Amino acid sequence: MKRLVIALGVTLAAAVVGWNSLPLLANVGPEQLNATTGDVARGAYLARASGCIACHTRIEDGGAPLAGGSGLETPFGTFYAPNLTTDVEHGIGGWTQEQFAVALRKGISPAGKPYYPAFPYSFYTKFSDQDIADLWAAFQTVPAVADTVSEHDLSFPFSQRNGLYLWQKVFFTEGRLDVAANREEKYRRGEYLVESAAHCAACHTPRNLLGGLKRDRDYTGSVSMLQAEGQIPAITPQALTEAGWTVKDLAWALQSGIKPDGDVFGGSMGEVVRDGTAYLQPEDLEAMAHYLMNRK
Repeated sequence: MKRLVIALGVTLAAAVVGWNSLPLLANVGPEQLNATTGDVARGAYLARASGCIACHTRIEDGGAPLAGGSGLETPFGTFYAPNLTTDVEHGIGGWTQEQFAVALRKGISPAGKPYYPAFPYSFYTKFSDQDIADLWAAFQTVPAVADTVSEHDLSFPFSQRNGLYLWQKVFFTEGRLDVAANREEKYRRGEYLVESAAHCAACHTPRNLLGGLKRDRDYTGSVSMLQAEGQIPAITPQALTEAGWTVKDLAWALQSGIKPDGDVFGGSMGEVVRDGTAYLQPEDLEAMAHYLMNRK
């Protein structure tokens, strides 16, 4: 019995040490940006394309831009998008550009804590140095709003943030987007928007029980991670073609929210259009549609 107690004690101590050592896995090295001067207009456009306004603004409640979003109810619990205004205490007003880059590219906060993947940094990691600089310049123009956002309300064990260090080690790959150099400009522009900024795979690709994307089944459709939303359709070239979509129809739907049969997008896709893609230039919408219809 004594030996069993000792063995259990050693096992428990090792587990505690291992759990508390998980932060050592964090990739918090410095981000050296070759572009430090950003274009505000381009950054604001990229913020729209990336869903920043849609997620971080309580639009239906008349909330201030980027002052924090409404709760997203998922099987893991409820996530609340934080305040991204220039308020020093409640927003990102006290951040540096480098800390901003680490958050987007590595999924690590200025405090060294990992972000939950509800924040799609696994796609934003693909942004170029100029993208980061442009976004940073645009965010610096957002008026400060001293609004406190609710803490995430998650069930156990997902409420234990330390586990995210291990999650990132298993499911997150950092790196810039390597666009298809042998394809035409329209395809490459569409690839950039779909695979990074618009992060279409975040919703249209199935996830495992821990929330990791099943990348071998990209764009094959998924049960929505948002409660009561149901099934999200496949948007592979084959699925889109079989459903009767054309590049023209898809580009128009991304702008208007109206499908070829006259029906409209509902749920989160309706919000994506309303608060994001509806603001994009026609040529970018056509590039996204062209890429999705011809993706290799």
